[in-house]
Amino acid sequence: MKFIISGGGTGGHIFPAVAIANEIRRREPTAEILFVGASGRMEMTRVPEAGYDIVGLDITGLQRRLTPQNLMFPVRVFRSVRKAGKLIEQFRPDAVVGVGGYASAPVLLAATSRGIPSLIQEQNSYAGLVNKLLARRVRKICVAYDGMEKFFPADKLVLTGNPVRTEITTGSRAEAQQFFNLDPRKKTLLVIGGSLGARTLNLATAAALPRLREAGVQLLWQTGKLYYPEAQQQAAEYTADHLHALEYIQRMDLAYAAANVVISRAGALSVSELCLTGKAAVLVPSPNVAEDHQTKNALALVGKGAAVLITDEHAAERLYDETLRLLADPVRQQQLSERVRGLGRPDATKTIVDELFGLLKK
Repeated sequence: MKFIISGGGTGGHIFPAVAIANEIRRREPTAEILFVGASGRMEMTRVPEAGYDIVGLDITGLQRRLTPQNLMFPVRVFRSVRKAGKLIEQFRPDAVVGVGGYASAPVLLAATSRGIPSLIQEQNSYAGLVNKLLARRVRKICVAYDGMEKFFPADKLVLTGNPVRTEITTGSRAEAQQFFNLDPRKKTLLVIGGSLGARTLNLATAAALPRLREAGVQLLWQTGKLYYPEAQQQAAEYTADHLHALEYIQRMDLAYAAANVVISRAGALSVSELCLTGKAAVLVPSPNVAEDHQTKNALALVGKGAAVLITDEHAAERLYDETLRLLADPVRQQQLSERVRGLGRPDATKTIVDELFGLLKK
């Protein structure tokens, strides 16, 4: 059996794609899986790290202003569709999965025009442009939120949840405290800004370091590569207080296990992981995303009393006031934890691959 998985651009697209590939391979160890991404984007390194082959297309998104890059956009689309068509004719997949992002459009266009069974996985509560454009061409659309029929044909929708690394739920608190050099007597705050880091969260956290020390709270602060050198210097004098700046957290299972409260952006992957791990969270949606979809992701939780929302523009003055109040209130932490855990879908990856294999049977 052969499959192409296309898309990427951010960790929110890449990690679900890899989770789907892993589940396919678990069921069919001899299956051949080829990823198709956008040249120069993070999938070109992350996917090979996960053990899969990937081919890059020379495609980018449209900018919101007139730029030379926009003038080249039609040319890049034409070239990418032609290259995707050649890939499909050479590889001859039994089915194609699109996870969103620039590269999924040419691949799904080429696949559906040749009658190859195709499926979309939409991670967000507000559908991406590529997925909306391709919805009528594919056979199934797997979504993570209710109410997605406002974007997609209702008869193609399957509510599956988002594929998440299952190992994130397996961490031990005791192992986490030892791994990160934490004090078991103190409360722990985890700050994660997404795969590329988050300027607002990093600035607010740097300013709050004295307050965290005074409150006796310890910190795991994932800064992202760009912000790490400065954050490392800012946190250096607080090492004895267990306030740790980290460029990237490889063992997220242990980070979640250690945390009493999490501050996070509201990307689809982060929200799904919070649901599975059942962590009380303060969400600060990024304003720099298409259609403000992170705010819509966050509101899907806040509307059910499952998270706290602080806007990006108010984070500097409000984020750590609210976070420290939550850290001091174990009853509210427990309420948020129970409600957010109730929204988790631990079988999401299995359900999506069930749908994919169902297309092959038909």
